Amino acid sequence: MSQHPSLRGAPKDKKIRSVHNRFERIKELQEKGNWDDKKSVFGLPKVKVERIKVKKSAPKSDEDAKETKETKEATGAKAEKKETKK
Repeated sequence: MSQHPSLRGAPKDKKIRSVHNRFERIKELQEKGNWDDKKSVFGLPKVKVERIKVKKSAPKSDEDAKETKETKEATGAKAEKKETKK
């Protein structure tokens, strides 16, 4: 039986995993050069998961703020024209 679409989670709702599985940890250690093939796969050291956050940039000056406001108004006017043509 399949799962109902309303019960599925949206892709944007997926959280970042804080733990890697064994293969991901070994791969990460190999990339850093901390892995030797003679080592046991049990008792691996923890590998820090790096999270990347993108911050929204705010306008730096009043002139930039005015320009962004004008471009928003211009794009809004273009969207209104397109809607009225339909």
